[in-house]
Amino acid sequence: MNRREWLSILVVSLFSGALGTIFYTKALGMVQYIQFSVVVLLQQLQPIWAIAAAAIILKEKISGKFIKWAILGIIAAYLISFRDLKINFVSGSGQITAAVLALMAGFVWAVSTSFSKVVLKKVSFLTATFLRFILAPVFAFLFILGEKQLPALTKINPQQWLMLLAITFSTGMVALVIYYYGLKKTPARVSTIAELVWPASAIFIDYFLYKSILSPTQILGVILLFIAIYHVSKFSK
Repeated sequence: MNRREWLSILVVSLFSGALGTIFYTKALGMVQYIQFSVVVLLQQLQPIWAIAAAAIILKEKISGKFIKWAILGIIAAYLISFRDLKINFVSGSGQITAAVLALMAGFVWAVSTSFSKVVLKKVSFLTATFLRFILAPVFAFLFILGEKQLPALTKINPQQWLMLLAITFSTGMVALVIYYYGLKKTPARVSTIAELVWPASAIFIDYFLYKSILSPTQILGVILLFIAIYHVSKFSK
């Protein structure tokens, strides 16, 4: 790989492997401020960020129709984020922070998609997966040092380490290999629609696990979001 490909894999490892995971996990940990399904649904704006990033990084053209559906997606995000269009001023800052973290996770993952395509032009999806898994922990460790959280690692017991390793090498690595294989072989519009199964299931998980249901305005937001993402996916190459 040349310098451009190496820079791209570094960006992917930093954005997707470290920052995206940190933002998303932090947002999921704030369910006292925001519904679990809302965090998942906000992340679905990722295709909009991905196509915008592709226009900048890969020099792909953006049409006026895309902008129209992107605006609809952003409106939908507002409807989903704030139940009945109201901010809880008692815990409003936490609610906004959780929503922003979810949006930032989708944004950095979307940017990583464009950089991943640069790498996949030169290497196989297995090689890309290997490089990301090697480099992402380095960035994550630097964040731990920066936040002075290194002592917290000593509090993780052996059983918890085994569970973390099991998650990493099963759902983490397997899912990533499948993702890169699909990214290289499957049209973006097909994968985008398929990925909507996850946010749809999150609504049911939210109900059965957290006993939380979406308000009428949030349901309207979900419908508008799915419509927007469906049409946005048509612009994916």
